Amino acid sequence: MEQLFREEKMRVSTSQLQQLTIFTTVLTGSGSGTMYYLLQKKFVESDYHRLALQKLEACPVAMESLGAPPLKVHNIHLTDRNNRIDQRTAQIKIPVTGSETGGYLYTSSIQDPDTNRWSLKQAVLKLREGQTIDLLNPPSPASAEITKGLDTSR
Repeated sequence: MEQLFREEKMRVSTSQLQQLTIFTTVLTGSGSGTMYYLLQKKFVESDYHRLALQKLEACPVAMESLGAPPLKVHNIHLTDRNNRIDQRTAQIKIPVTGSETGGYLYTSSIQDPDTNRWSLKQAVLKLREGQTIDLLNPPSPASAEITKGLDTSR
């Protein structure tokens, strides 16, 4: 009799299993979505991210090449191997677009152990068309115009 009671107690209907599956899926999905959002927010609020974007926005040649403003900064691809952060170094690849084209801002920063301030060691904009602009040693607007004039592919 006791074994019969246990069997009846262990039975779960198909609809209960479906409800449990849906609940688990929603809970897992919302947890993953929240984690993704928080990681992206942490990147955007970081000094190494902010410094890189400031350097991009301060380069007229890069901004003009993108067709910016408006400059649109997209979410970092969390699974991209170019994105590596540890306690004292940060290497990130930031997707950006303007009204004419887009590309990636490749950056590398280090944190001073004494002041805890981040400094940019590399900032290179690579456009979809293959053009590369070193934001730490940007070309002058005049030389960029000369280069554009010599470009016969346009």
